[in-house]
Amino acid sequence: MEKFDLTILEILFRLLLAILMGGAIGYEREYKSRPAGMKTHILVCVGAAVIALIQQEIAWRSIEFSINNPKLVGVVRSDEARLIAQVVSGIGFLGAGTIVMNKQSVSGLTTAASVWTMAGLGIACGMGYYQIAIVGFLAVLGALTFVTYVVPAPRTRRLLMEMEHWDSSRPFTTKLLRDKGITIDNMDFEVKRLPDDTFRTYSVIYTITIPRDVDEHELMLRLSENLDILKVQILN
Repeated sequence: MEKFDLTILEILFRLLLAILMGGAIGYEREYKSRPAGMKTHILVCVGAAVIALIQQEIAWRSIEFSINNPKLVGVVRSDEARLIAQVVSGIGFLGAGTIVMNKQSVSGLTTAASVWTMAGLGIACGMGYYQIAIVGFLAVLGALTFVTYVVPAPRTRRLLMEMEHWDSSRPFTTKLLRDKGITIDNMDFEVKRLPDDTFRTYSVIYTITIPRDVDEHELMLRLSENLDILKVQILN
């Protein structure tokens, strides 16, 4: 009779592959100072691999039981997709914890997606689908590191500015943005004043499209050269 149990070496190899993949993606996220780093991605990938290994072991034990007890075929059932489906849905709660929302911006979406994807890669490692795991890993790594260089797509950002004199600051800002080829897609305007009306500040959030060759930090420095501009911040 054929033996269906996983060997120790096979289990170690699958978990090691999950560790390497989770560590590589986690290093990229940690290098960019994102909420979830190496430890989180490794644990997610290894955890998903362990669940997949358990599910495969359950399925194979069910096969062995059916072979040894042909009269009980159909009594014991094993659905290989059941535990895996719970991993795919449950990991979404962990990914949601990396998303930070405030009144002005949303961040952490890419990290949440990478955590969710690591669960998929971990399942592939645990099930022994090495081709899917390796190709998927290369696709994720490429999406996180090389896509922005291969596809020179413009960036959409929200630029927060606080000004002391609106009449002089606005023409300066508009001209500088247009000179750099930056498109203003939207503008949210707010006026703040002291109770005695002796001082006012003007807050503007520009939604802008920045060409790929424009440096965001250099743009902020250029805007700060205007003494009427009190604050410059790129929100996302």
